[in-house]
Amino acid sequence: MATEQPVGAAQTELTEAEASEQQQVRREKRDRMLAEGHAPYPLDVPITTTIAEVVADNQGLEADTQTGKIVGLAGRVVHLRNTGKLCFAAIQAGDGSRIQVMVSLAGVGEQSLAKWKEFVDLGDQIFVHGEVITSRRGELSAMVDEWRMASKALRPLPNLHSELSEETRVRQRYLDLIARPAAREMVLTRAKTNASMRATFAAHGFVEVETPMLQTLHGGAAARPFITHSNAFDTELYLRIAPELYLKRALVGGLERVFEINRNFRNEGADSTHSPEFAMLESYMAYGDYNTIADLTQELVQNAAKAVSKDGSAVVTWHDGTEFDLGGEWPRISMYESLSEAAGITITPETSVADLKALADREGVEVHLPNHGKLIEELWEHFVKDSLVGPTFVMDFPVETSPLTAAHRTKPGCVEKWDLYVRGFELATGYSELIDPVDQRERFVEQAREGARGDVEAMRVDEEFLTALEHGMPPAGGMGMGVDRLLMALTGLGIRETVLFPLVK
Repeated sequence: MATEQPVGAAQTELTEAEASEQQQVRREKRDRMLAEGHAPYPLDVPITTTIAEVVADNQGLEADTQTGKIVGLAGRVVHLRNTGKLCFAAIQAGDGSRIQVMVSLAGVGEQSLAKWKEFVDLGDQIFVHGEVITSRRGELSAMVDEWRMASKALRPLPNLHSELSEETRVRQRYLDLIARPAAREMVLTRAKTNASMRATFAAHGFVEVETPMLQTLHGGAAARPFITHSNAFDTELYLRIAPELYLKRALVGGLERVFEINRNFRNEGADSTHSPEFAMLESYMAYGDYNTIADLTQELVQNAAKAVSKDGSAVVTWHDGTEFDLGGEWPRISMYESLSEAAGITITPETSVADLKALADREGVEVHLPNHGKLIEELWEHFVKDSLVGPTFVMDFPVETSPLTAAHRTKPGCVEKWDLYVRGFELATGYSELIDPVDQRERFVEQAREGARGDVEAMRVDEEFLTALEHGMPPAGGMGMGVDRLLMALTGLGIRETVLFPLVK
């Protein structure tokens, strides 16, 4: 019969054959437990407290102390050392807190000790009952008088004394959560960030709403959608690329300040800042504009930074120890002016496509289906984007690339749109919203022409949205921000590390 890997502090990496052998050994232990009437997967165990509470309540005890406190604890076995009459284990709770447990012949009896040695492996979830003590070395422990299996692990844990590979971390996030405190901390950081944003919105009178994920017509952004089919309605549907057009319907209906935190789906590439499925925040403020929504966005990000920072300031500490300051007033720069300065020539909304194309060719910048707006944005990214270090609002975009945005009040050829750049990537975008239904229809028609010319990201004419807009939408400022990217700005990590269960090939 195959044998289980020896237990102890020095756990080595397993080959595929060794791992398969261990699985067989553990299955046999499960079968023997069932045959002998020991439940490997009970429905409950009599827990009285948590490991974290025991650790917090028993700080500073001297070595070899008996507290007289009797507890029932459960956790995963992450260290195991079996000797003759006294066995040691460390069990870990989901929050990462640990405690030593001591299983002795005197405490549990000969039969129970033998079953411990026979059945318990690294990775098992176990329940222990006993007295809180400190060992002769001063380690906080539970001296066990009863133990039970809470869940028998049929697969061995990875080596907890060495770094998991990135492949393992993203494909088997549950192992990452067991092994790395930083993985658990990211989950808490995301939760604190979302709670902070909701609190900020509430303080400004916003209402959280939910809009459809499945849509008959995709819109609200320039992106390629995922397509599916509804059997019930026998029609083609799209996973939404943005909630924008439905949130604007809410403004038409009189919900004047709304936001949504939910998933978007875009059938595009994946890299360190992009994921086909991602969490998105969108918000709309009636009687605001792109300046007021920029003020709100700065407050949202800075409050989130304070919620997750070590000292409650807007200075966050990234995973590599770098401190990044999100505080203060963030600069607002013009897209055209910053591009002109970086390129060394004057570029305006009147600059011809031919001149922009010539500049792009000289710089080796490739633009698919080039028009004025796409050339401006690609050239700006080439010349300017990488120079932005701290948070920066890039203001006043070309009209061709912003079909849902109001025309600029003083700059012909521009729209009142900004992109917020943090850490060199786009974190959020904000608009003074286009509320003229006639103008909006013309923009949609132009987008349809771009689609006919081969632009797969172009929007279609959305008659239902236009009908809603014709009922009168108030002037508004709108904003969209990637929640995963916000976590990147707060932690310095890539997008796959900020998502609990990222999509991988």
